[in-house]
Amino acid sequence: MTPAALPAPPPRRAPPRPLLWRVQSLLSNYLPLLLMALLAGGTWWLVKHTPLLGEPGASAPARHVPDYRMARFEIQRIGADGRLNVRIAGAELRHYPDTDTVEIDQVRMRAIAPDGSLAIAEARRALSNGDGSDLQLMGGVHLRRLPPGAGEDAPPQLEMRGEFLQALANAEILRSHLPVTVRQGGTTLDAQNFEYRHLTGQVRFTGKAQGRILSKARQ
Repeated sequence: MTPAALPAPPPRRAPPRPLLWRVQSLLSNYLPLLLMALLAGGTWWLVKHTPLLGEPGASAPARHVPDYRMARFEIQRIGADGRLNVRIAGAELRHYPDTDTVEIDQVRMRAIAPDGSLAIAEARRALSNGDGSDLQLMGGVHLRRLPPGAGEDAPPQLEMRGEFLQALANAEILRSHLPVTVRQGGTTLDAQNFEYRHLTGQVRFTGKAQGRILSKARQ
């Protein structure tokens, strides 16, 4: 009599990944477009080189007062294919010649990637140096990443909220020294601070971090 074959052992289930690992993976996948929205600094040259009205006056000691303002403005960048890919709007823009900085109230930045994905960044105030290599968003910062073809009211793929966010164009770094909340699907992370380096794809958190995962049944 041929002995009956023993049943194969059930496959081992891989242990669940730590929450922090999962969040880091999500951010590495979705943050590049958010970074692109903030690093639309090439558009700032339009502001910096806006022609001034009137003749230049006599030279005077530099003071921290704006040399020009733009109220309820909108700046657009059109790609080589004729499509709008970056738009920056705000309640008021001010340029300070002594520090060569641009300040915007109630800023709203919108960037479209080649695949149609949309990134939107909003804040009560934005501050940028003259060449756009250092951009800071302050107060009520809200970033959203939307899937291709989705309207602005669609549920975001990734959402980030906080009170401060800094984008460094030359080093391709997105960071905040203040607490941020990141949401993706049913995953939420509250972190004391973070730093994302696009060149290496690394996300680093320091201080306390708390995460929550919503079960599929509850979703």
